[in-house]
Amino acid sequence: MVILKSRADIEEMRKAGRIVAAFHQAIADMIRPGVTTLDIESFAVRFLKENGAKAYTMGYNGYPFATCASVNDVIAHGFPSRKPLKEGDIVTIDIVAEADGWIGDSAWSYAVGEVSDEARKLMQITKECLYLGIEQAVVGNRIGDVMHAVQTHAEHNGFSVVRDLLGHGVGREMHEEPNYPHIGKPGKGFRLKEGMVLTIEPMLNAGTPLMTIDADGWTARTADGSLSAQYEHTIAVIADGPIILTAQ
Repeated sequence: MVILKSRADIEEMRKAGRIVAAFHQAIADMIRPGVTTLDIESFAVRFLKENGAKAYTMGYNGYPFATCASVNDVIAHGFPSRKPLKEGDIVTIDIVAEADGWIGDSAWSYAVGEVSDEARKLMQITKECLYLGIEQAVVGNRIGDVMHAVQTHAEHNGFSVVRDLLGHGVGREMHEEPNYPHIGKPGKGFRLKEGMVLTIEPMLNAGTPLMTIDADGWTARTADGSLSAQYEHTIAVIADGPIILTAQ
C-alpha cells in the first residue's frame, strides 16, 4: 500500500532531508586521494549523532554500516573499507538518516582528484538524468513519464541504466511502496499523486546495465567491470510541483 503524506508530514520530513544534504556537503571536501571510505563512514556516524539523527541502515537486514561506499565498477551497496581512494577513482556515498521518526535518503557520486573524461561525462549525465526525472515528477504524470526522461537521456549519451535496483517510496521506513526501475515508457505505470514521497536515484553504467553481487551478499558491480555512477534525491510530490527534500 502506498502511504500518502500530508503537508505536515512532508514538513516534518525536511529535518532528515536537511541532515542528509548537510552530510553530503561536508564530505565533498573530505574526498581526495588517500582518504578511505571507512574514514567517511566514521565521520558519518559522528555527524548523524551530532545532528540528532540515527543511521538507519546500520543493522538493516544485517547491513553493518551507516553508509554505502561504491567505488568505480561498484554500482551500489558497497562496504566501506580501509583501502585508500586513489586519483581517478569515482565513489558514490549513499546515506539514510532517521530524524524524528522520518527518513531522508540520498546518494551522490564524487570524483577523487582528476578523473578520466569518460568518468566525468558519466557523472555529469547521471546527475542530469536525476534532475530531468525530478522535473517530470508532478501530480498526474505516470512513473513511466519520469523514468522515460531518465532512460532516454542516459542512452542518448551512450550510457546504460541499471534495471535491477529500484527506486522506492520513503516515509517512516526506508523502503515503502511503490517500487520501480529507472526505465519507462510515457503514459505507463502508476500515476503520481499528491503526498507521494519517492526516491529518484538513477544508476548509470558506462557499459552493460547488467550486474553481479559479491560474496558479501550486498555489493552490486557492473557485470563487465565498467564504471558506474549514481545520484539520488528524496522528493515529495505536491500540487505545486516536486520538492527536493535532500537538496544540497
